[in-house]
Amino acid sequence: METIRIVYLGNLRTKAMHVKSGEQLITDAPEDNNGKGEFFSPTDLFATSFGSCMLTIMGIAAQTHGFTIDGATVKTTKVMGTNPRRVVELIVELTFPHSKYSAKERRILELSAKECPVANSLHPNIKQTVSFIFKGE
Repeated sequence: METIRIVYLGNLRTKAMHVKSGEQLITDAPEDNNGKGEFFSPTDLFATSFGSCMLTIMGIAAQTHGFTIDGATVKTTKVMGTNPRRVVELIVELTFPHSKYSAKERRILELSAKECPVANSLHPNIKQTVSFIFKGE
């Protein structure tokens, strides 16, 4: 069964629908590639999926081990290259709401982030720079 259905709207814009839920989003080409940059670009969504996946997998690991990462945030930066135009690096800064995690819990978070299916699906030429920040340190 299909997962996503996408329609080209013209003017370098698409509308994607998540088939199961019916939720929709619009993409737009970025300003540096002939677009208006009014919505997420396809490469923005690529970077978004990387950060969201890490938080989700860490959330599952935390839940499994009896603690929470509620309030954690991720800042994701994509670095574009040329010839061919592509994402060459994803920089992720994960910030956790406090510094009261035990050494074991921190290790669980760091290991689980590396098991994110999106991260494991990236081409090895895409550099992954990941940092962990615990508030209060």
